[in-house]
Amino acid sequence: MTMFINKMRFIFALVIVFIFFSCASTINIGEGLSPAELIQRAQEASDRNRYNTALQYYEALHDRNLSNIDLIITAKYGIAFIHYKQKKYQQSRAELNELLEYYNTPDAELLPQQFKVLAQIVLNSITEKEKLFRPFFMKKE
Repeated sequence: MTMFINKMRFIFALVIVFIFFSCASTINIGEGLSPAELIQRAQEASDRNRYNTALQYYEALHDRNLSNIDLIITAKYGIAFIHYKQKKYQQSRAELNELLEYYNTPDAELLPQQFKVLAQIVLNSITEKEKLFRPFFMKKE
């Protein structure tokens, strides 16, 4: 009986390891994908709650377009928003604030303005969530 239990534990551990590695796996992102295709696939993955896959597409968008500030900002916002959806509020806040620094430059009017507005909306939402979920004894007077 003990041998049977040990085998079952071993099988259970293998299943857990398999699930962990299949969830954390890296995807193969083809080099031929256009920025629009990378964005589309990131959004589709995000819509299906496949956040790690979405992050990989946004990271590829960023890394493959280092000379295009519009695509860099698009990728940075996408990454920060995924972290927001994952409830990684501190990380998202830091990334959104970093993104907003791009809008404190002389060329800010040339940047895509929708991401500035969206970043501010998400930052406000993070602040509101923190107020709602802050324990009663920690509320500021």
